[in-house]
Amino acid sequence: MAKARTLTGITTTGTPHLGNYVGAIRPAIAESQRDDLDSFFFLADYHALIKCHDPKQVHQSAREIAATWLALGLDTDRTTFYRQSDVPEITELTWVLTCVCAKGLMNRAHAYKAAVQENVDNGDDPDYGITMGLFSYPILMAADILMFNANRVPVGRDQIQHLEMARDMAQRFNHLYGETFALPEAVVDDSVAVLSGLDGRKMSKSYGNTIPLFLPEKKLQKHINKIKTNLLEPGEPKDPDDSTVFEIWQAFATPEQTADMRQRFEDGIAWGEAKKALFALINEQLAPARARYEEILEDGSFLDAELKKGAEKAREQAASMLSKVRRAVGLAPFA
Repeated sequence: MAKARTLTGITTTGTPHLGNYVGAIRPAIAESQRDDLDSFFFLADYHALIKCHDPKQVHQSAREIAATWLALGLDTDRTTFYRQSDVPEITELTWVLTCVCAKGLMNRAHAYKAAVQENVDNGDDPDYGITMGLFSYPILMAADILMFNANRVPVGRDQIQHLEMARDMAQRFNHLYGETFALPEAVVDDSVAVLSGLDGRKMSKSYGNTIPLFLPEKKLQKHINKIKTNLLEPGEPKDPDDSTVFEIWQAFATPEQTADMRQRFEDGIAWGEAKKALFALINEQLAPARARYEEILEDGSFLDAELKKGAEKAREQAASMLSKVRRAVGLAPFA
């Protein structure tokens, strides 16, 4: 029985933080160990160009994200781990899909509609500052998925529309040119933790409230100390379910450790003591991976070799699919 194929993209526009680790990286790496799945993971550096026009930041983010996944134990022999820009077949497929994708479908994309609405609200031209990259972003995402005939695509709820669009493009292509693409399914895991940041809002680089994943010990402690808390004094009972400190603790702790900390909150643990315990818990878990991460960043040749290996595996698959697509649309060799 053929394995189900799962595909996950990571946009290279920032430094991985605790929220990324708990919500995406940790569960993805765990799932990649399953024998019934064929897992693809890629650095979405072309997607990054839509949001970021700083080449140094895009490049550095790709290095940091690749090193993070490798340091945390991604097995590149069991999976296909590659950089989007190392697989040129993806951009060629993007153009083919552009030629079957209705403009009206792109008009309905949430990101584009939000950008237009913001311009209207500000009294600007509706399309002010909107690039074709932003407008046609869902087509590139569809190419990422359809190129490898991914069956399962783990996404957040805000990305479900893009999966539906990819299915629409696949169905349109299959209708015009014959069965070529599998129809991907969105996989939304509501049990995955979503962490709050330093200010209590969702941890996000756009809010500037993140705790970077591999901070040195002293900086990690300082960031944890900045987590917003209430004014309850030591000895006063505290509600663990209304606390960012407890929320993050729970994401890293065992059930037994969680139950113990919940009791300590109810007993009135001091905020300083709770943050000190949180630092110790996270630091203990991440210290080995942090050391490996620093080694990988220092050894650029290892990083390049791993991504080259992944690109070769990915391009072997992509070349076969693109050849099929070319024949389907009439771009086959004449001989």
